[in-house]
Amino acid sequence: MTNPFKQALAARRRLPGFWLSLCSPTVVEIAAHSGADWLLVDMEHAPADLSQIADQLRAARGGLAEVVVRPPQSEPVITKRLLDIGARNLMFPMIQDAQDAADAVAWTRYPPHGMRGISATVRANGYGRQGDYLQRYADELTVIVQVETPEAVANIAQIAAVPGVDAIFIGPGDLAASMGFAGQGTAPEVRAKIAEAVAAIHAAGLPAGILGYGHDLAQGYFDQGVEFVAVAGDAWLLARQMDGMIAALR
Repeated sequence: MTNPFKQALAARRRLPGFWLSLCSPTVVEIAAHSGADWLLVDMEHAPADLSQIADQLRAARGGLAEVVVRPPQSEPVITKRLLDIGARNLMFPMIQDAQDAADAVAWTRYPPHGMRGISATVRANGYGRQGDYLQRYADELTVIVQVETPEAVANIAQIAAVPGVDAIFIGPGDLAASMGFAGQGTAPEVRAKIAEAVAAIHAAGLPAGILGYGHDLAQGYFDQGVEFVAVAGDAWLLARQMDGMIAALR
């Protein structure tokens, strides 16, 4: 077992990725071979169920991109089931404080370090074939927590200090909305708050991530020092390219 995404985050490499919400194994397969370092498979704002996530994980096999799964909400049952089907990078939405972060980490660990329930024959351990899974699984897990409000940004130092938190991801859409700027993720006030969050994450010794669709916005975040950026989404790319092609031909 190796997790190149976790290793690259720890090394603070620049990691472009794609945000996938079309619930399509074919899209995951295409994206996994694109050269991207990571793919976010979304369940919070996409109608994906657990069996679909398993198929998307299978579709990524053989590609270079590591799959990160965002559950529909931060809670223990879906976390356990995602881990059992082989998700080893999880992004927990709407983490507000250190206790939220500690709970999320505990859901990913077996006792005595957490509360994840044990099943002996699951996809994550090769259906029982990986005899040292219980000894090695935590080394391969990446726990990413999302900060999406000014309150969460103010708590970044405490969130980052929770053992087991590997990275912090800024949600610019919800952050903007919580500041009274819904749909205005590039408003000066929001950009200032994002810069504050990035500085706090780095001061705490962790890598930072963010959504930044399009070359210019993504490049700007990379230049700002953000380590992992979702540079485009599958639905966003498809709609943008379809619209652009028709408009150009008309």
